Amino acid sequence: MAVYLDYNATTPLHEKVLEAMQPYMGAVNGNPSSLHRFGRLQRDAIENAREQVAALVDARAEQVVFTSGGTEANNLLIKGLCAEPGINRIAISAIEHMSMLEPAAMCDCEVDYIAVDSEGRVTGDALQQVIKNKPSLISVMSANNETGVIQDIQSLAKLARDRGVWFHTDASQAAGKIDISFAQSGVHAMTLSAHKIYGPMGAGALILDKQLPLHSMQHGGSQEKGLRAGTENVAAITGFGAAAELAKKERDQRAVHVRVLRDALENKLQAFEGVEIFSQNSERLPNTLQFGTCGFDGETLLMQLDRHGFAVSSGSACTSGKAEPSHVLKAMSVADELATSAVRVSFGKDNVMAEVDAFVKAFAEILEIKNSAVMLAANV
Repeated sequence: MAVYLDYNATTPLHEKVLEAMQPYMGAVNGNPSSLHRFGRLQRDAIENAREQVAALVDARAEQVVFTSGGTEANNLLIKGLCAEPGINRIAISAIEHMSMLEPAAMCDCEVDYIAVDSEGRVTGDALQQVIKNKPSLISVMSANNETGVIQDIQSLAKLARDRGVWFHTDASQAAGKIDISFAQSGVHAMTLSAHKIYGPMGAGALILDKQLPLHSMQHGGSQEKGLRAGTENVAAITGFGAAAELAKKERDQRAVHVRVLRDALENKLQAFEGVEIFSQNSERLPNTLQFGTCGFDGETLLMQLDRHGFAVSSGSACTSGKAEPSHVLKAMSVADELATSAVRVSFGKDNVMAEVDAFVKAFAEILEIKNSAVMLAANV
């Protein structure tokens, strides 16, 4: 039995997305920057995808800049803005993905880190504290990839706008799972990723307010409004568009399905002594559950679950292999011993309740073996 429970890391390619991509994987030829009919066919596919991605998040097509993924979109935002004259300070939440934290640490701007409460939420008071330092940009992710905590982006963006501060949100995990509106949120920029919504790896987007100044980080062509030089990956972009259209159509149905599974697992896990659900009192993505088990190492538990046939994560896939506790849980003031035991389960549209029951059974067996080993060692 092999059960995939790591949908926040990546989702499988939807069969309808693959179908949409196939003509642009050899059958339809041409450079989308060429003026002949072959090029126009490729350009039309890109512009259709731009409309589809924009519709997913209630944006305008001309605001969509395609990238190779969420990581590039975040890098373009941070590095492109910090390259502008007069931009010398930015503020980002302490729980951002590493594709925000690392570029911010490497740019020439001063960086303030916005604190979160014990539930992983950015509060208005915390944001006001950093606004006092007069940053040019504030970035807070829409939903955390580890805990699933959803931020009140609209109210946070309003606080920033009222002070004349640009506001960006990484919505890679939130888009397709909850209702997202670029137009109504008040943000100036938004990051998206195709492979989080059953689209292909290698495609993402940065949604931009036209007022936001950005320097291109890649040169040699005028593609994507001069912000991302290089011949576009038409197949991946087409897949992104198809995935976005499906996500918009099926979002509510998918959310109801995964929430039932998530809540069932959460209820069952709470019956085990020593298990703590992180951010349990916060509004979270319907598919995401992160928990810790006292006395366990998260990576060890992950591998034991893998041997039982369950694919889960100890946090972000982009930071796997690191021995340190999750920076997200540390920002929430979770004790290191508990933080290092963290395991994230993230459900998708194809999971079923029988897999929840099987997971709980495997978890119980792992705990029983560990407890037996501890008792044996104590009696030696």
